[in-house]
Amino acid sequence: MNTIKRNNVIIKGNGSEVMMFAHGFGCDQNMWRYVVPAFQDDYKIVLFDHVGAGNSDLSAYSFQKYDTLEGYAADIIEIANELDIKDITFVGHSVSAVMGLIAADMAPELFKRLILVGPSPSYINQDDYIGGFSRAEIEELLESLDNNHLGWSMAMAPVIMGNPDRKELGAELANSFCQTDPEIAKHFARTTFLTDKRDILPQTKIPSLILQCRNDVIAPMEVGRYMHKHMFGSKLVEMNATGHCPNLSAPEETIDTIKAFLQNG
Repeated sequence: MNTIKRNNVIIKGNGSEVMMFAHGFGCDQNMWRYVVPAFQDDYKIVLFDHVGAGNSDLSAYSFQKYDTLEGYAADIIEIANELDIKDITFVGHSVSAVMGLIAADMAPELFKRLILVGPSPSYINQDDYIGGFSRAEIEELLESLDNNHLGWSMAMAPVIMGNPDRKELGAELANSFCQTDPEIAKHFARTTFLTDKRDILPQTKIPSLILQCRNDVIAPMEVGRYMHKHMFGSKLVEMNATGHCPNLSAPEETIDTIKAFLQNG
């Protein structure tokens, strides 16, 4: 199958260096629309939809392949190889940030730097690690999604967005969640929220920026600090933005923070 069609790959921009943007759970590449224009003059921009999301080829969705984040990471590598691109600045939001870590571990020669927006290697509290949820809370969240996809989407989206005074943002995220095929959404959620990739953090040798928001119920501040502590040479920026989606709620701050990292490392 054609990788470009499968993942609805879109190329923009005029630069020689490459920036690849990857969206999070329940979203698609449209979630980067406020951020991408700021980099188009200087970078070749690669946008795509994970299989099962947006305008990807839904027939390519494999419950076996995408039972782990490695399946998505393999797609990222396939896209890079298909486009014959290297030295990629990978920008991943939420679970896609961890996919980027995995892809960089699988094919480090393809990546120049990683920009991780609201990442979390594990959402479940364990021993002294604070992921934000108990195991029972995650199971309850997944059961709620299994029982009522639309209801879960409408209720959870505003909480995840975390900007109650800007209801249109929560509504956009809810709409995105609702457009996802329910069975795929349930499976992707289970893959996302039950994954523990903390072991990969010390293996990451590529320069990395961790963007952490305040009042993020999905990836609390302790997660960003944990990742920074365990990723050699990483940089942590605790943003003024609140919630889990600064690419939508605070694009200017997101752009400025990324640009500062690109300029100064």
